[in-house]
Amino acid sequence: MTELKDATAIVGIGQTAFAKQLPESEKTLACRAVLAALDDAGIPPSEVDGLASYTMEETDEVELAKAIGAGDLTFFSKAGYGGGGSCATVAHLAAAVATGQATVGVAWRSRKRGSGPRPWKNTTAQLPTPAQWTRPFGLLRPADEIAMLARRYMHEYGATRDHFFNVALACRNRANQNPAAMMYERPLTREMYMTSRWISEPLCLFDNCLETDGALACVIVSKERARDCRQTPVYVHSAAQGLPAQHHGMVNYWNDDPLTGPAWTAARHLWKHADFGPHDTDVAQIYDAFTALIPLSLEGYGFCGRGEGGAFTEGGALEIGGRLPVNTSGGGLSEAYVHGFNLINEGVKQLRGTSTAQVPDAATCLVTAGEGVPTSAILLRN
Repeated sequence: MTELKDATAIVGIGQTAFAKQLPESEKTLACRAVLAALDDAGIPPSEVDGLASYTMEETDEVELAKAIGAGDLTFFSKAGYGGGGSCATVAHLAAAVATGQATVGVAWRSRKRGSGPRPWKNTTAQLPTPAQWTRPFGLLRPADEIAMLARRYMHEYGATRDHFFNVALACRNRANQNPAAMMYERPLTREMYMTSRWISEPLCLFDNCLETDGALACVIVSKERARDCRQTPVYVHSAAQGLPAQHHGMVNYWNDDPLTGPAWTAARHLWKHADFGPHDTDVAQIYDAFTALIPLSLEGYGFCGRGEGGAFTEGGALEIGGRLPVNTSGGGLSEAYVHGFNLINEGVKQLRGTSTAQVPDAATCLVTAGEGVPTSAILLRN
């Protein structure tokens, strides 16, 4: 059996600008992010032989490979379930490189949701899917589905809007330090949060991620190759995907306990193959399409007990210097929402020591993908 642990490393990261509206196409943005990541690694495009992205990615392998001047591809994959696929792209490439299916892998995501169409308005297209059981009854958007989970979480465990505010504030504070963030130099106060408009009660405006145009990419090679690259290697220590039994979309109706979502399944596998645990994790980049997902993920990945995720956020626990600094670029709530890929790149920056909100001596980082949907996660170390 080939050992995945620390067998590969992320050696290059790249991104475009983030904005509400960028003039370039998704393909152009994808190419720019990929070329930036390869330049960061010091590897020419002609050496790329592996690609991984999302099933929702509009730029396919053929077009990207031609445009950047890639070599012959011997591995390519797509991870499903929207934001749940972010870390899976890295996991797939790490497995491919570790087993010799590829030597230089590139994962990417390009998205124009700031200026693009809103797919949730097209209910007709969703009705042939399992959404036929929820969309006609008012759960039209992911925000509506997560609002259901959030309300149940508040009811069962006493979580409050102040706990969700703690999440939003921690992300916004980090974005205020990050010149690349859409919310740079735009502070958030409790009054602003509490008086903002509802999006889907109990989720208000600031409980929801940004709609963003932008693209990101990273480069993965073997640990041996990584030693000769331009940047300090960040090793892929462990990786996992998670799809619990009887899962159903973001609402998880068929599970006996809808609040134990995909994070719990991914976490069991992730930590089983790691040399460290939750309490040895220096920093976390936790998928934050909605604030309520972070308390759920804190529980799922073992940072606190069942029902304790809300209370965990108190006392500045998620801030720099707190128990677990999270989303140090601003995350999807305040930097950019590109289906979670910016969390991967920020994890790499933390372990390189180059983040705009650097955690002192960070050596281990958890990165997670979307909770509520079939998901994935990776552990990084330097």
